[in-house]
Amino acid sequence: MLKVFSNITYVTKSLASRRQEAGAASKTPPEGEETTMMRPSRRKILAATAGAAALGSFAKPFIRPALANTPVRVAVLADMNGPYATLSGISAVSAAKLAVEDFKAMNPTLPAEVVYADFQLKPDVGLAISRKWFDTEGVDAVADIPMSALALGLTTMVKEKNKVGLFSGTATEDLTSKYCGPNHVHWTYDSYAMATTVAEALLRRKLDTWFFIAADYAMGASVVRDATGIITAAGGKVLGSVRHPFPSTGDFSSLLLQAQGSGAKVICFANAGDDLATCIKQAAEFRVTSGGAVLTAMLMDVPTVHAIGLKDSQGMFYSNAFYWAMNDGARKFTERMLPLTNGIRPCQNVAGTYSATLHYLKAAAAVGQETAKTNGAAVVAKMKEMQVTDPLYGPAVIRANGRLMNKMYLFQVKQPGQSTGEWDYVQAVETVEPEKAFRPMTQASCAMAAAQ
Repeated sequence: MLKVFSNITYVTKSLASRRQEAGAASKTPPEGEETTMMRPSRRKILAATAGAAALGSFAKPFIRPALANTPVRVAVLADMNGPYATLSGISAVSAAKLAVEDFKAMNPTLPAEVVYADFQLKPDVGLAISRKWFDTEGVDAVADIPMSALALGLTTMVKEKNKVGLFSGTATEDLTSKYCGPNHVHWTYDSYAMATTVAEALLRRKLDTWFFIAADYAMGASVVRDATGIITAAGGKVLGSVRHPFPSTGDFSSLLLQAQGSGAKVICFANAGDDLATCIKQAAEFRVTSGGAVLTAMLMDVPTVHAIGLKDSQGMFYSNAFYWAMNDGARKFTERMLPLTNGIRPCQNVAGTYSATLHYLKAAAAVGQETAKTNGAAVVAKMKEMQVTDPLYGPAVIRANGRLMNKMYLFQVKQPGQSTGEWDYVQAVETVEPEKAFRPMTQASCAMAAAQ
């Protein structure tokens, strides 16, 4: 654990200097100056007090810095070097830093900082890092968290310690249903919205028999569960489902042949990152779609398409809450991100990390520095009162159960001849309004919201 904690870095170097160091590899966090919270030992306090007594009015005892001078600290809990690194990692850290930069321009008197750590896609490591952050490092909110199992554990921790969870990289819809709480919010997408966006669109195209290849952890289970409910309710059938370990061994051949042998019209991948990219490449290699089956993914994004290439991923449908070139706001955000991420275009949860962090800081300013440092639930309540106004996910509101009500989109990967250049990979074919995309509050089973 000491090795893990040694990677926790307080970033004090300016973004301007970061942009001058843009040659850093995309999976390696930039070097930065490190600071620590200075806490005097008991011996020093006693010595200072004794000195003051001896010198009378000529010396004063040590006084702990006022809480009002302690920065609001947002911690990014990311995958820096693993299979989700291009969807999280330095991109998520950079997005949070941009949010702090923009917040400081609006509120120059309220100090705010970003810290980050690599939790190695291990929930126990992530929980240990978060506990240390909250107990001894002055962290007030944790963001990104690209693993559902870790996020579900954090819902209890942020409530117990009265901190804030900004879940922008987490898939499970359980965060705003049976695990909803007063100290966390859920940005961008969830398993229900992904299933609604993809399944309903393909069912309308008469693609009504499905087979799932899913990662064997909370995200995969949530996606298969929610999509199955939508498919069966519409009269479709799920012909089979297989799970693979996470991270996988990299050989999906037997699973792909099972999916092909089922005769399903849709083969749906309920995994992400490097595992998803490998699945799609091997599906092309084994000509899994030669019988007419359609490939789709619930949790896919442009960096994954970039890793696969248009030749192997062309025609695929997937759901998403963001595209780097979808409007002027997204393009301007992308332009600011590129020097910090070695040219990787931001994905939905990276944009979500920016949006959630900025909105959180605005709410912290509204409740005041002391409340922001001591009462996370009060900050979340203020976040729900205030409209989200940033150009990436605003205008939008946060429901009582903590769900940001943003639009979802159905994207289709372009054919190679349709692309106008690098990173021009997808086209939006449908827009799903928030009230349609996310589970209705009447079905959300959130006891906290029901009691309000």
